[in-house]
Amino acid sequence: MSTTSERSGLERTRRLGVETTGIEIIEESERTARPQDLFWPWFAANVSVFGLSYASFVLYFGISFWQGVLVSVIGIVVSFALCGVIAIAGKRGSAPTMILSRAAFGVNGQKVPGVISWLVSIGWETFLAILAVLATSTIFTRLGWGGGTGTKVVAAVVVAALIVSASVAGYHIIMRLQSVLTWITGIVTILYMALTVDDIDWSAVQDIPAGSTQAVIGALVMVMTGFGLGWINIAADWSRYQRRSASGPSIVAWNTFGGALAPVVLVLFGLALAGSSTEILDGVAGDPIGTLATLLPTWALVPFLLAAILSLVSGAVLGIYSSGLTLLSLGVRLKRPQAAAVDGVLLTLGTFYVVFVAEDFAGPFQSFLITLGVPLAAWAGLMIADLALRRRDYDEEALFDPAGRYGSVDWTAIGTMVVASVVGWGLVINTFSDAASWNNWQGYLLGPLGLGGRDGAWAFANLGVLFALVIGLVGGYVLRRSTVQRQES
Repeated sequence: MSTTSERSGLERTRRLGVETTGIEIIEESERTARPQDLFWPWFAANVSVFGLSYASFVLYFGISFWQGVLVSVIGIVVSFALCGVIAIAGKRGSAPTMILSRAAFGVNGQKVPGVISWLVSIGWETFLAILAVLATSTIFTRLGWGGGTGTKVVAAVVVAALIVSASVAGYHIIMRLQSVLTWITGIVTILYMALTVDDIDWSAVQDIPAGSTQAVIGALVMVMTGFGLGWINIAADWSRYQRRSASGPSIVAWNTFGGALAPVVLVLFGLALAGSSTEILDGVAGDPIGTLATLLPTWALVPFLLAAILSLVSGAVLGIYSSGLTLLSLGVRLKRPQAAAVDGVLLTLGTFYVVFVAEDFAGPFQSFLITLGVPLAAWAGLMIADLALRRRDYDEEALFDPAGRYGSVDWTAIGTMVVASVVGWGLVINTFSDAASWNNWQGYLLGPLGLGGRDGAWAFANLGVLFALVIGLVGGYVLRRSTVQRQES
């Protein structure tokens, strides 16, 4: 009787469109997606007007407009192309990213990068929710509707409810939702650009002096970390429903096109806006969306707010959905919707804390992002190397069996990731030492390697992220070649 009841409930859930699949392998009958379907989730999650604010972060490195254009285009496109490469694993293995990572790290060894991935996803989705709440408060104040504590509480509850509801529903509903959000946010974003283009002062933009090579590299790394590398740990989650016959290059291309298209346009436009006004340049650090809204006429504030919230929610939905899958990959015994709900509670608590208790969040968050970005870049390098070495699809059963061909722990992969992280952390510094004093231990290799120390020219280049990526990639390819060959023999 209970079995019949459970099956009946499962069928009702599926009819509603709720995804019941967790970290298990996707059945062949359900693998119906095409490479072009990847455009929708990646475009919708990255068409956020928040992308405009990244221009201020770029110019804060002290570089010129044209240098900003160069690092933005290269950083965004390359970082999302790396996401596209990881997405191939989803097609080849039909499982979430962190489950597929077991092939490189071992079934239990994967928990090391898994914990880091989970923290990054939780941090990102909470950050996006916070931005949505602050934007609501700022715009309500501008409209004279009151933007105080009551508004923030309601906004926090509504935003959290939207994010959690969609992520609990799962893949199929999210994919339909993202295709709708793409049109809404895209249209309003174009409207925003049309209304603010007159605020661009091209003479002021052209007069911004050029920065040093170190500053350009620092801005490039920040862009890569803030865009594609910020999503790379979940890239295969959205390609695991791809047909087995889907083209790998097509998956990379559509992933890159969908993820990079909107950010490239938005950041370039934002560079022109931020370069025209020191008020915009300085205001973005405290309230990115609210600062951008100050350029709009009153009648446009409501559609702008709607689009801003929906675009931020769209990105947070992808994050919380994947963080739930990562939580399951760590051995937490919950169903997928329950895992998403748990992360939703953490998101809500984090949002309330930052909005109502913390005095500053942008500084600590960016410091947190660079810190976790180092081991995440090392993991990405190892994962890409593992994909390049493999000539066959994954052994799906072995991904869940510590005694299988992938083993329990691949100490070579773990060791490479540790070395890459130690080197990487030694080559980055905490640029927000006042707001995040807990993170002032980094940069210990800048002096010994003759790079000027923590106060030198290379201190702000964030070389550690690039070094971690390269060490992971080269180390994984060279040191694990025989291991992969043995696994596939």
